[in-house]
Amino acid sequence: MPIYEYECKACGHTMESIQKISDEPLTDCPACGKAELQKMISAAGFRLKGGGWYETDFKKGDKKNLAGKDSEKSKPKSEKK
Repeated sequence: MPIYEYECKACGHTMESIQKISDEPLTDCPACGKAELQKMISAAGFRLKGGGWYETDFKKGDKKNLAGKDSEKSKPKSEKK
């Protein structure tokens, strides 16, 4: 799902929200409570996980940045096998 950026036109508060493309835009600002929240135009951030994507199929050796590697590094030595 894409990550959208919002800015409140009343108080200037900025925030990010993970939403489906089909979801209605948010309108109420969590900081001031006014209905002045507007979606900003920016590059939506997202990450494709799993097999079949560029990171798993076309990168070689240590250049692969797999989600499973991150969780393995964070485990205590006693849990690693």
